[in-house]
Amino acid sequence: MKRFSVTKLLLVVCLVAVLSAGVTTLVSAADTYRVAYIARAQSDSFAAWLANEMIAAAKEYKDITLDVFDGQADDEKENTAIENAITNKYDAIIIQPNNGEAQRPYAEKVVEAGIICITTNARIAGIEGASSVDADPYRQAAVNAEAALEQVPENGLVVVLNGPSGNFHADERRKAWQAEFFDKRPDVKILAEDIAHWNKDEAMAFMEDWTIAYGKIDAIISMNDNMAAGALEVVMDKPEYKDILSYGVDGTAEAMLLIQDGKMTSTCLQSAIDLAALNLETVHKLLTGEATQIDTDIDAPLVNKDNVDGYVEMYKARGMYD
Repeated sequence: MKRFSVTKLLLVVCLVAVLSAGVTTLVSAADTYRVAYIARAQSDSFAAWLANEMIAAAKEYKDITLDVFDGQADDEKENTAIENAITNKYDAIIIQPNNGEAQRPYAEKVVEAGIICITTNARIAGIEGASSVDADPYRQAAVNAEAALEQVPENGLVVVLNGPSGNFHADERRKAWQAEFFDKRPDVKILAEDIAHWNKDEAMAFMEDWTIAYGKIDAIISMNDNMAAGALEVVMDKPEYKDILSYGVDGTAEAMLLIQDGKMTSTCLQSAIDLAALNLETVHKLLTGEATQIDTDIDAPLVNKDNVDGYVEMYKARGMYD
């Protein structure tokens, strides 16, 4: 099995993480627009991928300088990074929230300062004067839930891994699973459910406890791939779980290999490539005055064993496997 390159992911982290010490700058010229990208957390595989793709996408614009800051999955640190970007008078600030409601007042400060504000992955809705670039998290989960209706066995026993409470993507994905699966399959029993904060290690810890407490588990329903991969790692070599189903969202390089190897059932691609390209296109239109308000989404395709090979090839072409 090809392996998702943790080393390459760490290199991405090193490339874009600025912590409190510095910043990654793409270009420097007197006539460029200065854009700050406040990333949620470089320890999160999807957030790290997105930050790397933001850097790549920004290279397509000769009049944009992109500086990337790491919020370290900490609301206080992320909010401080936003305030610092305001103080440093960036022309635009793109915010990937750690917790949308915690970042809302700081995004509002960006708008009040007369700086272009974009929220992304996940958008913070209802900020007058701000734009957003995102995906539809309800649909992302729904495409998995609709497939699971026919896949989860009768009287199935499942566990659920959630993202942070209050996070737009986490909340909307859970709503979709409820409406599109659990309400339609009342025979299915949720053995356990908890918040693993998008984190692989936290998901592993929960899954270890759940396998001990419950034994038989038919499916892992996860609000992202990182948590699904963590839960699968606990049971992957145990014969009693060889047929376990597992669902996620993001379409990470790791998840694609798990699907290809028959370990994971499906995911929904939340393409960091498309998301980054759309963010840079959007911020450029706002900076140049081509538009004053933009709210837009990328697509939400289901990825399963039938179409995963093409996505694996996509990641291979981008050097994301050893």
